[in-house]
Amino acid sequence: MSEQIDNKPILTTRQGHPVHNNQQQRTVGSRGPATLENYHFLEKISHFDRERIPERVVHARGFVAHGEFEAYGTIGDQPASTYTRAKLFQTRGKKTPVTIRFSTVIGGRDSSEAARDPRGFAVKFRTEDGNWDMVGNNLQVFFIRDAIKFPDVIHALKPDPVTFRQEPNRIFDFMSNTPEAMHMLTWLFSPYGIPKNYRTMRGSGVNTYRLVNADGEGVLVKFHWLSQQGEHNLTEAQAQEIQAKELGHASKDLYEAIERGEYPQWELNVQIMSDDEHPELDFDPLDDTKIWPEEDFPYLPVGMMTLNRNITDHHNENEQIAFGTGVLVDGIDFSDDKMLVGRTFSYSDTQRYRVGPNYLQLPVNRPREDVVVSTNQTGGAMSYGVDNRGANPHINFEPSSLAGLREADESYREYRPFVSGQIMKAPIERQDNYSQAGRRYREMADWERDDLILNLVTNLSQCDKHIQEKMVWHFGQCDEEYGRRVAEGLGLSVPA
Repeated sequence: MSEQIDNKPILTTRQGHPVHNNQQQRTVGSRGPATLENYHFLEKISHFDRERIPERVVHARGFVAHGEFEAYGTIGDQPASTYTRAKLFQTRGKKTPVTIRFSTVIGGRDSSEAARDPRGFAVKFRTEDGNWDMVGNNLQVFFIRDAIKFPDVIHALKPDPVTFRQEPNRIFDFMSNTPEAMHMLTWLFSPYGIPKNYRTMRGSGVNTYRLVNADGEGVLVKFHWLSQQGEHNLTEAQAQEIQAKELGHASKDLYEAIERGEYPQWELNVQIMSDDEHPELDFDPLDDTKIWPEEDFPYLPVGMMTLNRNITDHHNENEQIAFGTGVLVDGIDFSDDKMLVGRTFSYSDTQRYRVGPNYLQLPVNRPREDVVVSTNQTGGAMSYGVDNRGANPHINFEPSSLAGLREADESYREYRPFVSGQIMKAPIERQDNYSQAGRRYREMADWERDDLILNLVTNLSQCDKHIQEKMVWHFGQCDEEYGRRVAEGLGLSVPA
């Protein structure tokens, strides 16, 4: 026992000074008062006062794991190069390190993982060309199609600013005035709104991106992660039973599975569509409240992700990890998706606020070691190192003739879609707010429809009557039976 104690590392201050007494402050006599020059105490308590950084506005509660992505070298039955020049996809068996963060969306940092809530599914690929973040959810669609409404939908779903309770009346007040939300609500209030755990849920990029090949040709793409553990969800009753005993059951399940060597896997699939407006469709392919029908745009397998390593520090690797929809590598590009453009600013900006302007210097956010980071960005709070500045460290600007940094060679063909039109504030033309929600309702198993109706009636019964009537009307537009069953559950007359 004494040998173990002797071999323990020495406790020090952040300055590296050995700490000889960590039990008492320095005082005048044994009773005090304490003296002001208590440097070790002041350092210790002042750091403790600042231990927490602001939690994320959304996706506050989450859990991180590490692993690798192995490419098939193909997209469907075609070489990956047919669609994209992104290097991580080109060669069969090529492995790329990944870090993934699963999360709940609306609840706070210490909220329940059994709550009815979308789940975040964010993957950081550490490629040879730098990081690529695929930032998505477990559900394939979202509540809104224009990023200007994002603060409003989150405010409606968050607790009341006065009572600090999540109020159905507030939620459905917003939803009843947002017809495009019906598809997402149909998914969210079904069993898919409460995944059993993180290992058995699917992931989706939600937004539409572009793939670009070496010839500068582009296609629209949606990304999907299919759980190899199967897809399993919970009813409200099952979730409440778990929540009564455990708030973090999904994080616990993932951590313990990896520790046991049961490494979870997800296959990455894509749907591909030519990059045009597709007038033959009833919806706009850039509308993130819509699903691309699988029978028309089949899933094409791309590779397999395996999670095989747990984090070693929750704060450094979970609280401080940062994802952004604008973090793309060559061969993957933005589409004109209105939600994607708004998310691209917001996601990275929130990390600059939460973690600081130098959050990308943190190990969990940096590219892998063989990628040299060379920028002219300097200073800022908590700057940890200096990025490579080329042969002349005195030059932190570009262009320069003094051996500073230079632009990369344009050795590829840029994808240049042609866009024209008046600048305006206007909704997209093909909205079709109801048909996919109705189709989803009809495709559910009987027990899933029963659970959906039960959950909606339970929540809507707490709402004002005019909100109930408006929601019933919307559901009736999706499917006549859908609206009738919700109306009957609320004791309302069925609208014509």
